[in-house]
Amino acid sequence: MSGQGPSRIAGVKEDLPPGERVLWQGAPSWGALARHAFHIREVALYFALLTAASGMASWTDARAWTACLLPAGLGALACMLLAALAWMSSRTTIYAITTGRVFMRIGIALPIAVNLPLRRIESASVALHADGCGDLPLCLEPGAHLAFLHLWPHVRPWRLKRPEPMLRSVVGAAQLAPILARALQAAHEIASASPPATAPLASVVRVASADHAARRIEAAA
Repeated sequence: MSGQGPSRIAGVKEDLPPGERVLWQGAPSWGALARHAFHIREVALYFALLTAASGMASWTDARAWTACLLPAGLGALACMLLAALAWMSSRTTIYAITTGRVFMRIGIALPIAVNLPLRRIESASVALHADGCGDLPLCLEPGAHLAFLHLWPHVRPWRLKRPEPMLRSVVGAAQLAPILARALQAAHEIASASPPATAPLASVVRVASADHAARRIEAAA
């Protein structure tokens, strides 16, 4: 597997370590992110019901339509903000799977880079949606110092005590799952023949570049 793919993740200045190659790279679908992470449909339905209820409560009034303006306007504003947030999140996110790690660059205002060595990932699963997108949560070894709020929305919901980073709303998740499975299998086979790692799973290092300041969560290789 080490001879496949490029040696640099697009959008990342640093090269991968010698011998490590990119197997897949992508980003969330902003539409799927809006639907499944930011729940834009549920918000739209809520305000639609609120608007209908406001209209029905004053249907005998000749100016009943004015009672619908406030909830309808608030609903439209809320949906636009959620759609914009999903679009910006998609535009600023990079997911990558290499022969040695799962890489995530996430965050809108203050990006962070998350490197997860494959041999420190206990398991991975896939959840497919009807729109063809899917989520791939990663279960890490105990000891990962990753905060749920730092990862959100790129994290499995409700796993607060032991957060599971997640490749979220990925197009073609059904085709990506075998790539990740083969990479994990190969990494664990190599790890089983090597001495056990003693370094912590993750540490935090501040970095800066000419373009922006960022925080990088470096998982120990």
